[in-house]
Amino acid sequence: MPQTSTRRRLTAALVTAAVLVPLAACGNDDGGDSGRKDGGKATLTVLAAASLTDVFRTAGAAYEKEHPGTEVKFSFEGSQELAAKVRQGAPADALVTADTKTMDGLRDDTGTPVVIARNRLVIATGKGNPEGVKTLKDLSRSGLKVVLAAPEVPVGRYSKQVLDAQKVDVEPVSQEPNVRAVLSKVELGEADAGIVYKTDVTAADGKAEGVDIPDAQNAVASYPAATLKTSEHSGAAADFVRWLSGPAAQKLLRDAGFQKA
Repeated sequence: MPQTSTRRRLTAALVTAAVLVPLAACGNDDGGDSGRKDGGKATLTVLAAASLTDVFRTAGAAYEKEHPGTEVKFSFEGSQELAAKVRQGAPADALVTADTKTMDGLRDDTGTPVVIARNRLVIATGKGNPEGVKTLKDLSRSGLKVVLAAPEVPVGRYSKQVLDAQKVDVEPVSQEPNVRAVLSKVELGEADAGIVYKTDVTAADGKAEGVDIPDAQNAVASYPAATLKTSEHSGAAADFVRWLSGPAAQKLLRDAGFQKA
């Protein structure tokens, strides 16, 4: 084959490659949502603190309506259980905990967290408050069955903080893995009182009552949200985390009793 012909074919091949490489790079650019697949569709798995169960189910439906093609699935557990899942490499896209301590311990696994809401503690009692619980000090009364979250659970840690500050000694009949388990014990009459978040009593829909703890004796829970670095839908996950700080999600959180971040 003549050398001139060979050179022409080689030159043409190089030019074609030079054109196709930039086009391939452009083809991967979907407006900053490179984590989405299947024509822009994505199923997001969000690990969320148990106290967010009711409001996040509503929020998930609202997000799906605003973002056709995106499905949001939640896993609700105590923040310490969610953290264990992340460390074990469970497939998920975003994380929302009930405290900054748990989130800070996962900084190598997450994007930059943003606090989306706050909460406060209340004393949960049975309907009608049959034992007449009025203050934190009442929780130390002899014969009163009190249930608390385990100390490694954020609400358990907050509970210990406020009880210790008031020098109230409580011997709980059980220590539960998350705040909803504490509330359930009270609702079922297996305990006379427990310490939960204000929003949990709101979600109880009359099956439990809340006794307010004065601000000076209370603790404030912060809820940070972050994407997970192992997400297969990184762009969609980032969209969802941003949306949680937006007006639609913030209204849902306020309506559920959460405080502004």
